[in-house]
Amino acid sequence: MKRIIIFSLIFLQSWLASAQYDPALKLWYNTPATIWEEALPLGNGKTGAMVFGSVQKERFQLNDNTLWSGFPEPGNNPNGPTVLPQVREAVFTGDYELAAKLWKKMQGPYSARYLPLGDLWLTFDHKDSVTEKYHRELDLNNAISTVRYTKDGVEYTRETFTSFPAKAMVVRLTANKKNALNFRVDLSSKLRFTTKAEANNLLVLKGKAPKFVANRPSEPKQVEYDDEKGEGMTFEIQVKLVNEGGKLSATGDQLTVSNASSVTIYLTEATSFNGLNRSAAFQGKNPSIEAMSKMGKVSSISYDVLKKAHIADYQSLFNRVKLNLGVDAESLKLPTDLRLKTFSKRGGDNPLVSLYYQFGRYLMIAASRTGSRPTNLQGIWNDHVQPPWGSNYTTNINTEMNYWLAENTNLSECHQPLFDFMKELAVNGAVTAKVNYNIDEGWVVHHNTDLWAKTSPPGGYEWDEKGMPRWSCWPMAGVWFATHCWEHYLFTGDLKFLREQAYPLMKGAAQFQLHWLIKDPASNYLITNPSTSPENTLKKDGKEYQVSMATTMDMSLLRELFTALINAADLLKTDAAFKAELEKAKAQLYPYHIGQYGQLQEWFKDWDQPTDKHRHLSHLFGLYPGSQITPLQTPELAAAAKQSLIHRGDVSTGWSMAWKVNWWARLQDGEHAYKILSDAFTYINPREIRETMGGGGTYPNLFDAHPPFQIDGNFGATAGITEMLLQSHDGRISLLPALPAAWPAGSVRGIKARGNFTVSLQWKNQKLEKAIIYSGSGGNCRIRTSIPVRVVEVHAKSASGNNPNKLNVSYGIPPYEVVNKSAITPLPASTEFVIDFNTVKGKTYTILPK
Repeated sequence: MKRIIIFSLIFLQSWLASAQYDPALKLWYNTPATIWEEALPLGNGKTGAMVFGSVQKERFQLNDNTLWSGFPEPGNNPNGPTVLPQVREAVFTGDYELAAKLWKKMQGPYSARYLPLGDLWLTFDHKDSVTEKYHRELDLNNAISTVRYTKDGVEYTRETFTSFPAKAMVVRLTANKKNALNFRVDLSSKLRFTTKAEANNLLVLKGKAPKFVANRPSEPKQVEYDDEKGEGMTFEIQVKLVNEGGKLSATGDQLTVSNASSVTIYLTEATSFNGLNRSAAFQGKNPSIEAMSKMGKVSSISYDVLKKAHIADYQSLFNRVKLNLGVDAESLKLPTDLRLKTFSKRGGDNPLVSLYYQFGRYLMIAASRTGSRPTNLQGIWNDHVQPPWGSNYTTNINTEMNYWLAENTNLSECHQPLFDFMKELAVNGAVTAKVNYNIDEGWVVHHNTDLWAKTSPPGGYEWDEKGMPRWSCWPMAGVWFATHCWEHYLFTGDLKFLREQAYPLMKGAAQFQLHWLIKDPASNYLITNPSTSPENTLKKDGKEYQVSMATTMDMSLLRELFTALINAADLLKTDAAFKAELEKAKAQLYPYHIGQYGQLQEWFKDWDQPTDKHRHLSHLFGLYPGSQITPLQTPELAAAAKQSLIHRGDVSTGWSMAWKVNWWARLQDGEHAYKILSDAFTYINPREIRETMGGGGTYPNLFDAHPPFQIDGNFGATAGITEMLLQSHDGRISLLPALPAAWPAGSVRGIKARGNFTVSLQWKNQKLEKAIIYSGSGGNCRIRTSIPVRVVEVHAKSASGNNPNKLNVSYGIPPYEVVNKSAITPLPASTEFVIDFNTVKGKTYTILPK
């Protein structure tokens, strides 16, 4: 069966390859990486590798997305039901300091940390001579890293890929002279490990993860191990060599290659992780069995066959989308790091923007595949035992942002690991709901979680050992996750997914919230209490408060989910009583408010400060990724959101700037979206000590600089570029809604719109030339353009009323109140043309200017 799958993938590759190849889709450099942020990432959804490309001593830094510190630690706090009423009373009386102190009694321990697996080292017996013609690259066309150089007249080549079909990393070393390869192979880890050469061609590392890792350098025990049979995962790496010519030998913990003409290195690995509720130490899997089984399968297949199968599998996802923002032959002659360094001096670099866009899609394919864990703060790539913020799942923005590009860049399958994780969170979240809040229905997740799907409010933060309520006092992550289920349905039209996976998860998240909501005695609205606006503090009367009530983020999340569930219940013809309960609660939710400065209020009252430059603008969720605020249907709310963006400023952390690109795109301001996107191409030298969260940018290997590295900036920016070219959240498919002057001509092929439409666009002189729309589900297609257009294949008519296509509906107008109407600065008017035409499933339609 394994061979049948591999050969099928080879046939698939034959029609995906040559015509698709784009020589501009390469990250390349003329020097080796000497620091992690210069190395190039590979991944197959489970195994991650960073390739350094060194000449004398090559390093492959390795990760497994199931290797974490600790063990299942629910952290639920039975004090909750007693303390919660006290917290709420303090909030209602305006004693926010007391509320924060009380909330700390409801917290549990912090989440586990994501850990590095190990390192594969190749030490070469090169003479001390000049290295010539050095080149290293990551080719996004085929997800292969290549290193090439010449020593003493011999050209050496190393190719590396991580195969999803074969579940292994494969390295191929060749030289253009026979018997020229001489090197040693070692394995090591930053965790406890032993290494042994089991044969002259087989090296095995057995490791042990710590039961506890702390991020605060001041803590007395930063890394704590049990004995070899105690808590903490076990893991194993196996490396097998197959040589052509020469010989292999082993000495203790090392393999040696002598006078070979070529060598193929197969690497497999595994951990003892065995599920969300099992201790990996006492109930775990034997990683030796899994690593050995993978090795037995992969090492019996030739390198060429593995490579072709890898390329076919990868291209079946990657080749769906092609972006062309213009050609600049001169820029392609520059190494990628130099292009970054000179981006602003050269007035931009559109091919680099296209490369960065496709790099985001590449990272999604490399890090999130069927059966894998969802991507964490660093995707699957981490070199630290004490990584920034634990490199775990920060669920008040970062985990969600990781998946914004999954649907609109045509990678829906890569979204599935998040849905699988949600099923685990729902199990643990139901326990947290009962223990912490005495709520018997539904499930809840707070601002942070880990491999074992921890759902309780985590305390003990990195720089505050007592725990800060402004992080943990936020039981809304389940709501945000649940909106991803609805979005997946809107983009794919997969009714089976909606019925069997999405609806139960969405309903459970809403059930908890219906019990969590409480009536405000002053206004009679339903509100959340206590509440925070993620990671920001309420600034009032010269003080900062960490806990308040009914933040705009909370209320907009609830509206988004309740509306989606109401629509889902109609589609599935189910749950009439529950639907009525949702409709009643939705009508009573605390409304949006436009404050004294014309801004969208972040807090329960008009307490916003125009000088607040905080990186989180969570109160703008309704603009993006939500669908409640649009320039057409809610112009005053859209204008207020714009004012909030102006107050906060453009430059921030990497992920925050990426979110701002999406917001400005939704406001149909392509120039401002492009300005922030351009700022993100600021070169960040990883060798320079920079203030944490001290302004975003990009590292030499195109990883987003938070700083430090966080992958959500990459993912968010790719989603934002798509939003600049195509939007479909307001009941219409908007073609080129936020096209900047910097992209006067170009094309994009294969991006997705809600309604299960696949869209390709061509434009010139900043005007649409042609659009091709493939209908995956049939039904009405409503198109919005800035110029009059016609449909070649069918008759189109001017649109009116609501879009009858249930996969592409607008939210409508949410309730809002205005403090000072004169402070609202209206958005500039825009000319638009909107048409409807009926589509048949499986048919393609051509849109041309009239």
